[in-house]
Amino acid sequence: MTLVAPDPTRTVPLPLREQADVRDRWLTQRVLDLLPGLMDRAGIDLWLVVGREYNEDPVLATLLPATWLSARRRTILVLHRSDDGVTAAAASRYPVGQFLPAWSPEDAGGPPTEQGQWAEVRRIVEQADPRRIGIDVSADFALADGLSHTEHRQLTEALGPYADRLVSAEELAVGWLETRLPEEVAALHGLNRLVGEVVEEAFSPAVLTVGETTATDLAWWIRQRLTDLGLDPWFHPVVDLQRAGVPPVEECGALLPAVPYHSPVLPGDLVHCDVGTSSLGLKTDSQRTGYVLGPGERAAPAGLRRALRTGTRLQDLTTAELLVGRTGNEVLAAARAAAAAEGIDGDVYSHPVGFHGHGAGPAIGLWDDQHGVPGAGDRVLHADTVYALELCVRVPVPEWGGQPVRIALEEGIALTGAGVTYLGDRQTELVLIPTG
Repeated sequence: MTLVAPDPTRTVPLPLREQADVRDRWLTQRVLDLLPGLMDRAGIDLWLVVGREYNEDPVLATLLPATWLSARRRTILVLHRSDDGVTAAAASRYPVGQFLPAWSPEDAGGPPTEQGQWAEVRRIVEQADPRRIGIDVSADFALADGLSHTEHRQLTEALGPYADRLVSAEELAVGWLETRLPEEVAALHGLNRLVGEVVEEAFSPAVLTVGETTATDLAWWIRQRLTDLGLDPWFHPVVDLQRAGVPPVEECGALLPAVPYHSPVLPGDLVHCDVGTSSLGLKTDSQRTGYVLGPGERAAPAGLRRALRTGTRLQDLTTAELLVGRTGNEVLAAARAAAAAEGIDGDVYSHPVGFHGHGAGPAIGLWDDQHGVPGAGDRVLHADTVYALELCVRVPVPEWGGQPVRIALEEGIALTGAGVTYLGDRQTELVLIPTG
């Protein structure tokens, strides 16, 4: 997708070649503008990102040029912080895009060998003489724990006495993954809006035939539509139904819809979907809820509209607590306290989103654990980061005989120095689905 003037939040699918140009330009800008400050914040002088083909460090994919769809053989990227910024070099068998080539097996006068490649890494380290060498090992973030056992062993052996300077690059890896350029945030505006338009199309008579179309049908239609638009779903869409007379079931302490996925959508149903897609290397994660109008209805029952307002109120209470410098667990506790003060029965389970759908960064609750997340929940929120504001409320509906409904909401939001901004079009009203 690309930005389309004059509205910078509007996007349309871009040809792959043009997407590659945008991604490579962003990579250069990120290395030049973001990485020096992130390395200083983490106290890392030299960062080694290592992966082998089909066993890549998750961080590695975010540093490779757009034409590289994976590592090739063993790919070693060396990022050195100096007074002039960051020098990005590659000790790899093949040239790696914009990275300076630091090793060629032909220069050694023989076939490529593991020993020669690791010897070059040792030479770079000796020349740079860094105090702290960051490697991707982490107990709390899988995305920052990508250095495999074999690569760690061989790196340690190659570095010799310099191995004593190896430290976890968790802070740096997470910072790199979670921090967004302004252009990336603008693209996410458009991508989230486009997903919303696809869902509204799915909830229209052009796609949904009441009495015939099932939740499973809708999920597959959404996935196919996103694919046809040139977008890549990162999980299969989830579509579920809630219906008067079919109370939700409790599972792991949560109320979940009990209408079978193969059941046709009927008048009076609540139709909910959870959709995640990607473009330009960035992910979205959002949810929408619609109501199928019954005979003679022009609006959803007041109880359902009130349930949605309760959900958007919990969003407001949560975003009010999203402050730079707080931890995810502090945000969770403050939001839950504010909700309890207003008598809202709900859960907050928001997460970072960016290069990955469930991204690295502060966890703000889990759907099955509202007491805080050890490790990931203790991480501090930083500016210029993006989250999926995900939560739910449970509200009894008088028109359904007091049966509770679960309103699940999820919106992309950006946290900057100016506060919280919604990405795309925030849902504040139920999508009305006509019967005919």
